[in-house]
Amino acid sequence: MTEFTVWAPEAARVRLRLAGDDDHEMRPEPGGWWRAEVPGAGPGTDYAFVLGDDGRALPDPRSSWQPAGVHGPSRRYDHAAHRWGDAGWTGRQLPGSILYELHIGTFTPEGTFDAAIERLDHLVDLGVDLVELLPVNAFNGEHNWGYDGACWFAPHEPYGGPDGLKRFVDAAHARGLGVILDVVYNHFGPSGAYAPMFAPYLTERSNTWGRTVNLDGPHSDEVRRYIVDSIVMWLRDYHVDGLRLDAVHAMPDTRATHLLEEIAVAVEALSTRLGRPLSLIAESDLNDPRLVTPREAGGYGLHAQWNDDAHHALHTLLTGERQGYYADFGSLECLAQVLTGGFYHAGTWSSFRQRSHGRPVDRQRVPGHRFVAYLQNHDQIGNRATGDRISATLSPALLRVGATLLLTGPFTPMLFMGEEWAASTPWQFFTSHPEPELATAVATGRRREFAAHGWPPGDVPDPQDRQTFVRSRLDWAELDKPEHRRMYDFHRRLIALRKSDPDLSDPRLDAVDVRHGDQFLVMHRGERMVVANLAGRPQRITLPGVARRVLLTTEEGVSVTRDRIELPPESAAVVAL
Repeated sequence: MTEFTVWAPEAARVRLRLAGDDDHEMRPEPGGWWRAEVPGAGPGTDYAFVLGDDGRALPDPRSSWQPAGVHGPSRRYDHAAHRWGDAGWTGRQLPGSILYELHIGTFTPEGTFDAAIERLDHLVDLGVDLVELLPVNAFNGEHNWGYDGACWFAPHEPYGGPDGLKRFVDAAHARGLGVILDVVYNHFGPSGAYAPMFAPYLTERSNTWGRTVNLDGPHSDEVRRYIVDSIVMWLRDYHVDGLRLDAVHAMPDTRATHLLEEIAVAVEALSTRLGRPLSLIAESDLNDPRLVTPREAGGYGLHAQWNDDAHHALHTLLTGERQGYYADFGSLECLAQVLTGGFYHAGTWSSFRQRSHGRPVDRQRVPGHRFVAYLQNHDQIGNRATGDRISATLSPALLRVGATLLLTGPFTPMLFMGEEWAASTPWQFFTSHPEPELATAVATGRRREFAAHGWPPGDVPDPQDRQTFVRSRLDWAELDKPEHRRMYDFHRRLIALRKSDPDLSDPRLDAVDVRHGDQFLVMHRGERMVVANLAGRPQRITLPGVARRVLLTTEEGVSVTRDRIELPPESAAVVAL
């Protein structure tokens, strides 16, 4: 006997529809749940629900498998059927790790979990510890960034579906790699999201993507349970090692216990039961250290958050860009403040927002590893008009300087796929909405958005054009070209140095000291000095100590004489004192 359940608190009648079978009336139960038992409807059975008397078959809001896409029927899936090979896996904690963000659809030409497995050895050789996948839950169409997810429990079928994701995680664990999964709970995608037809999952409030999720209104207990159950499922049933929670600032919650704290409690309990570390990483626009402050100290208890201030400080200093939200960044003083204090906007004036923003980080109590820092990520590339990487703007020498500052700092560093070899391929905004009206609206909205910033509409790629997606695929043949191989080898040596030298991975913010002068910066890291010359000319820089030896340089021609170092233009060095 197979049991089917669904939450539909406002429905007067719910039927279960099985493929090739008559409809089965479901019986109401307390709390708005409906239930039916059917003999012989085991794994592999296609099913859907019918609300009221309209006859329309809708997929299960908690579906584990959507083989025919988000509009098709759900299929019963048996999580216990997969034979895991990671029984000896003890997990990978976030502190001390190197993250690598990738998009399954463009990481390889095939765009599948199985094809990505074939490139995992590359990440091991590079020195990566945790692979962070952009969202892989089911969305409408074939290719998409993943942030238009419609089914919060089902992996995208074109990537390989549930079995494909399990094979990928198993293969990663076999190589000593942990897996972080990007998940989106602040909105549903614009097409194929049938959950709100069953119950009040959404409110009348709105965020950037539409109506907000109902976290604090009537019936919100079950909505919160829906999210927490999804989170536990990814960690438990797919063996992933952590989750990156998308745009938590767009999840308004006025209840006494914030959803983020509720999630942290559930994940801590699961981690205890599984006997391995599980990480929760937030994307937040609030600059609020409460997210990563332990619950015992009054925080939400998440393990880390993305730190856009670190990105903005590095990006603007290296590129000279100052438009939009970059306006307040770009100085050496700004970078020094971020490296020593976590945030730049910490209760200070933000000209972009036209108000004060953020809250200070307690440097003595909050370690730097709770901030994920990056020189590039999917947003900071893909949300540029043409999806150009920083390698399209900067010289290889400055790219190496940026990598040095990122990978020797106190934060948890993250690379975006292809960054390690200065990939020349763009990463553009792409969609594949089958509905003509939605496709036109997305393309028009994209061009209108960038036209307001001075970009000619013809220069902005059409998200619906398949070539926009194809252009965004990594070109792995670039690794055979000398200039790209040199960049890759440099990243590999830099990561190895960080991992072998405790001073360079020390997360204590109050142990970092930074001084700067005319286009140069010196970061004191224990018995190590990281010295960067951003000028287009050689510079002789006085060190606050006597240098014993040079551990790494980005360019040839570095010379050290006791307490002075001479750096070529656009270069950096790590020296031992």
